[in-house]
Amino acid sequence: MIFAVGFGASLGAVARYALTSYGKKHWMQGTACPRPTLFINLTGAFFLGLAFALRLPASVYAFLGTGVLGGYTTFSTLNTEMVSLAENGQKHVFKRYLLASYLGGAVLLTCGYYLGSLL
Repeated sequence: MIFAVGFGASLGAVARYALTSYGKKHWMQGTACPRPTLFINLTGAFFLGLAFALRLPASVYAFLGTGVLGGYTTFSTLNTEMVSLAENGQKHVFKRYLLASYLGGAVLLTCGYYLGSLL
């Protein structure tokens, strides 16, 4: 199972890198808000809720939940970006990003869980 988690994590990390690179070029014009990381973490929360609700076999959940989605989402980048916003005097962006990330993540995880429980 550990190899499934590692392989999944590598896929998730590559997806995160590709989306972050694309997002920095196309989603960051005119804003200090780190939209790529926000998008990645919110979609990851949704899909984790969905996967959890589906009650997948342990090996499949380990690959998808712990592996792919663990490699895809990023708590450390989120917090690094928040520190950077605070240090650069972007207090309003910092507050919106904090709220959108944590509250939005909880809401989307719940939505994913609800959808998964309906399937």
